Amino acid sequence: MFTLLLKEFRSFFSSISGYLIISIFLLATGLFIWVFPGNTNVLDGGYANLDTLFDMAPWIYLFLIPALCMRLFTDERKSGTIELLFTRPISDFKIVLSKFFAALLLVIFSLLFCLIYYLSVYYLGEPVGSIDVGAFWGSFLGLFFLAIGYVSLAVFAGSLTDNQIIAFLLSLVLCFSFYMGFDYLSDLMLFQGLQTEVINLGINEHYRSLSRGVVDSRDVSYFISLSLCFLFATRTVLQSRKW
Repeated sequence: MFTLLLKEFRSFFSSISGYLIISIFLLATGLFIWVFPGNTNVLDGGYANLDTLFDMAPWIYLFLIPALCMRLFTDERKSGTIELLFTRPISDFKIVLSKFFAALLLVIFSLLFCLIYYLSVYYLGEPVGSIDVGAFWGSFLGLFFLAIGYVSLAVFAGSLTDNQIIAFLLSLVLCFSFYMGFDYLSDLMLFQGLQTEVINLGINEHYRSLSRGVVDSRDVSYFISLSLCFLFATRTVLQSRKW
């Protein structure tokens, strides 16, 4: 499995895709944090915090992660290597996990670069170090778990089709539905009295909870359960498409 994971991860950097995903993420977040005027700008706001990063990153990843994952299975099918993978002495679920962790590892790389923003705000603060360290790391952890959720959804969507564009659009719809869809559903009269339960089905509520700097096992369990659910669903799709 590790060999396959390494192969998948290296494939992101054998083309421009891996570099492009990281560059776009850093450019987009950097523009909102440092360049664009207004409340999102750290320098204009005058406060040593990175709320802008954690407010914007879920929306940026909403497009970048589907773009990253849309080729994970479609390329294998086009080249015919998916059949070769199935003949190897490795379970279908391990094949799914190798693709999942390869994509997640690239997303983690982009997240680690954000530590540059943390150090910049840390030393720009007056006094130095006035940034809320606990809130930052709580939000950072929340973003990590959000990425886990997005990647599992995108991997599942990619297993449903042989077309990259369709895979991207399906991933986009799935990620958006889980990020904000349940918030919108909770406003419907149909779910009156069940707003809290409906909202808790979505990613946003658990991401916001972690972003407060308090690690709640219920939030962590939600993201792990969501990911496992869609990874097992991906395995089921792959098994059904063998025949």
